Amino acid sequence: MDTKSYYAHTASDSEAKPLPPKDWEPLFLGDGSGHLERVAKRAEEFAARFGHSDLAYLAGLLHDIGKYSQAFQDYLAAAGDPHQGDVKPRTDHSTAGAQYSAREWPGIGHILAYIIAGHHAGLTDIISEGTSSLTNRLNKEVEPWEHGLNLIEELTPPEYTDLIREKAATGDAFGMAFLVRMLFSCLVDADFLETEGFMSPERKAERPAWPENLMQAMQARIDETINEFPKPVGNIVSSSRTAVAEACRKAAKLTPGIFTLTVPTGGGKTLSSLAFALRHASIHGLDRVIYVIPFTSIIEQNANVFRDALQPLADELGVELVLEHHSNFVPSETKASTRLRLATENWDAPLVVTTNVQFYESLFANRTSRCRKLHRIARSVIVLDEAQSLPVDLLWPCLSALKELTSSYGCSVVLCTATQPAVGSRVDFSIGFPPEEMREIIPDPEQLAYDLQRVDIAYLGQRDDSQLMSELQDEARFLCIVNTRNHASTLYHALEKSCGSDGLYHLSATMVPEHRSQLLKTIRRRLLETDLPCRIISTQLIEAGVDIDLPIVYRSMAGMDSVAQAAGRCNREGRYERGQVRLFKSEHQSKEKFLTDTCNVTSQMIALYPDDLLGLKSIEHYFKKYFYDQEARWDTKDIRSCFRFSKRDIPLSFSFRTCAEKFRLIENIYKPVIVPWNQEGGKLCEDLRRDNPPRRATLRKVQRYTVQIPPRAFAELEHSGLIEMVHETYPILLSSDHYSEETGLSAQEPDALLTNQL
Repeated sequence: MDTKSYYAHTASDSEAKPLPPKDWEPLFLGDGSGHLERVAKRAEEFAARFGHSDLAYLAGLLHDIGKYSQAFQDYLAAAGDPHQGDVKPRTDHSTAGAQYSAREWPGIGHILAYIIAGHHAGLTDIISEGTSSLTNRLNKEVEPWEHGLNLIEELTPPEYTDLIREKAATGDAFGMAFLVRMLFSCLVDADFLETEGFMSPERKAERPAWPENLMQAMQARIDETINEFPKPVGNIVSSSRTAVAEACRKAAKLTPGIFTLTVPTGGGKTLSSLAFALRHASIHGLDRVIYVIPFTSIIEQNANVFRDALQPLADELGVELVLEHHSNFVPSETKASTRLRLATENWDAPLVVTTNVQFYESLFANRTSRCRKLHRIARSVIVLDEAQSLPVDLLWPCLSALKELTSSYGCSVVLCTATQPAVGSRVDFSIGFPPEEMREIIPDPEQLAYDLQRVDIAYLGQRDDSQLMSELQDEARFLCIVNTRNHASTLYHALEKSCGSDGLYHLSATMVPEHRSQLLKTIRRRLLETDLPCRIISTQLIEAGVDIDLPIVYRSMAGMDSVAQAAGRCNREGRYERGQVRLFKSEHQSKEKFLTDTCNVTSQMIALYPDDLLGLKSIEHYFKKYFYDQEARWDTKDIRSCFRFSKRDIPLSFSFRTCAEKFRLIENIYKPVIVPWNQEGGKLCEDLRRDNPPRRATLRKVQRYTVQIPPRAFAELEHSGLIEMVHETYPILLSSDHYSEETGLSAQEPDALLTNQL
């Protein structure tokens, strides 16, 4: 067979009818137009952004070399010929390149072996049960393919011996494995895109082409938005927000690396941090901004703020500039949203707004679908909003990944928070960032904290519900934040009996998002009427970016970061002379096991800083205790053990699949229930029942009518016949009696399942 007689893919016409071999995709032609050549070239371009283009190019040339086997070519012939009858089973074509690499170039070849062997099924473990481990793949018998080497240009591996030796000498197996995963991302994204270009050219045409100097244009638009904000004279809150924005603009010229942005709640850090990121990217030629948010309850809110600010530019360019990527987001059915849907596959967008779960779990993923985006993170500005939410149990892998991104992949990371986590390295915290490399964007964060200190905080000590009730019912306007949905519901009903329902509100995640949004609008309108009572009982979801302003806030004992967020809902706009924050220890605290560690440290801070509990020194001390004193928890899942160097036949003893299974930011998986709340919710449920599969627009809207509940509560509703599984996939609540206008879904949350869910 000559060069043109070997193929990578068959082809079909617009009606999915098989086309003859002359229209199939050649495997290799020698002129750059074959599948192997095009994948190699694109992977090379991707990896050039972090200095490893040569290795990515080689992976591209070798990834499908097993398709030179006669068995695979027979498979294509059978698949492309409708007269062949039953199509022959597909043959393994990815093991061949892995075996060749490992055999010919020990060490460097094993990097390629992991990448090539996993480019369909995902990165695997060095050893595992079954046949999928790399060891088994390298020892597997494959169909003869070596004749294909005569058709490919000389395969010369880059010199990587020193890199592997240096990494091994320092024990940096994590950094070596991180490189493998990033190169894997380059290969699988290049393979997807080139295959798409041949198989689905119309889909390829939907992908956007970004203009030059886009970061600069976006930065200018955000600056205009910030400049358009009203600036009341004499209002310390407004003047402080202006100062924060100006500090962010000035700091953008600093060289890329690690930054902290310490701004008290209500200081305007959301748009200001984006202004820094876009200007920083523009000045230093970085490719995109990735804005990472811990809570799905506020990601839509922040994405909409960014989208509204950038909309004039988006309209001018005819593209969507903001990619919102999280579990709740389903784009609508428009041409622009089709591009967004494609962009979620590989984050090919200038501004990505995503969640902690999506960001961190992708960094430790092994599947091709999750890893495609990783190479796009290189040379980006990563803004970690509410950076204090870094999980202690995964602190080592999270910080290690962030350090890799800044030291080896050209990223800048911004730790953006009101309560800056103490993640600078020291004798008892070796896993942190070198303090000399961490640069604070705000010139004088202590002065800013003082200027924006609009509340007095008092610790009330132990309060059972009856004591708490007697205090709450004497206040006309307050916000009371507790730690569980059950407690919020209990307090609400008790207050309803003593004070009546007028001006009394409940907020928790037992209510569908649309219900909560409408209720918050009602609350904000009521707060404008100064003579009307407004009493709010809420879980901590109200701390997650909800702009609301009360004169008094009660907060059940929690971590200092939550206490500070609660204080941010008190006298937020500086309308009162001083706001009052009252911290108390609930009678339910013994059941709130998920808060034991943070509450214990907060109690220590209360004793040490009784007069300045929310000051920067108190916050810094809190995080030092919370992070530094819990070394045993820094890597609870033992992610470090997944990556080792070995002196055996395979020098890189990596377990990518096991790592991906271990690394979970959220362990307790709640189950969704769709609630036909109000007329719109009822209509959406009927649309779900009618259409199979449901329309994308319906799925997008139905997220606003979904409640997440514990598995046990879900099972009880299901057992009682109160849930209808539509199309065996979508659980709809059947009884309106189980959804209250005051407190939402009535499914109880058993103590054994209590988590820090909102």
